[in-house]
Amino acid sequence: MSDVPELHTERLVLRAWRDEDLEPFAALNADPEVMRFMPKLLSRDECAKRIQNIRDHFRDHGFGLWAVEVRNVLPFVGFVGLSIPRFETSFMPCIEIGWRLAREAWGQGFATEAARAAVAFGFNVLGLKEIVSYTVPDNVRSRRVMERLGMTHDPAGDFDHPLLAEGHPLRKHVLYRLPRPQTVGSFDVPAGRC
Repeated sequence: MSDVPELHTERLVLRAWRDEDLEPFAALNADPEVMRFMPKLLSRDECAKRIQNIRDHFRDHGFGLWAVEVRNVLPFVGFVGLSIPRFETSFMPCIEIGWRLAREAWGQGFATEAARAAVAFGFNVLGLKEIVSYTVPDNVRSRRVMERLGMTHDPAGDFDHPLLAEGHPLRKHVLYRLPRPQTVGSFDVPAGRC
């Protein structure tokens, strides 16, 4: 997809989705450990629909969830990027940063590295004033990534996810915020790499 900006970091490429990403994406979304804090595992057909939704989001908004590859090592390890949430709650409208990586990519700093590039794009290219992220309270790994990005927990913004039924064990979410810094140098992507 030529309309998807490609971002490069020291080890990663954040790029447009390719048809061959479907199989590893389906495997990632069928892994109970990866999906531990998601409402359910996703079928291959549901994954194909998600990829199309991501492509549509890029087409409609100029940003979205990039496919992530480890340069010269792994052609697809998951996604990281920016999106407009598809539900309403008190902190809307907003732009969310999110990620989901395959287990073999965990513990290597890839989520933080890719998320920094996405944040830089959000502030430097899109001119966003704030980026938010949210997850269930027990998702310590994601909360650590949020904190490494400089995001702070906003307890007043914690919410019950409106797309999950009352009483669902994953309904309660914590909200993290990252206002646009006065200088966004810590989120710069190297010149010519964006």
